[in-house]
Amino acid sequence: MDILAVLAEEKIREAMRRGEFANLAGKGRPLEVDDLSHVPEELRAGYIILKNAGVLPEEMQLKKEMVTLQQLIDCCYEEEQKTGLKKKLTEKMLRFNMLMEKRKMNNSAFQFYRDKIYGRLGF
Repeated sequence: MDILAVLAEEKIREAMRRGEFANLAGKGRPLEVDDLSHVPEELRAGYIILKNAGVLPEEMQLKKEMVTLQQLIDCCYEEEQKTGLKKKLTEKMLRFNMLMEKRKMNNSAFQFYRDKIYGRLGF
């Protein structure tokens, strides 16, 4: 063991003796382990920070907005408003498709599941 590992272990043991780990939040519950295999290694730290801050990736934000717009269209009775909402939805879908194409999400696997994904999103 190198000197830093020895010092870290010593500090941990001291804290355990003082009982600093006795009443931690989440004690007794399983840890939430995120699968970050889809995130490049050099971007994982930033991804975790943004995720913990509640910031959604652009494609997730677009999906969320598309679902909301579709729900508004389904509830709308005025044709003028419905037309405006459909236009906004089309713009979001175009932006989403451009983003997916840019991120190489038009491979065969995505094509295979695209209809299922769109079905789940209500498109």
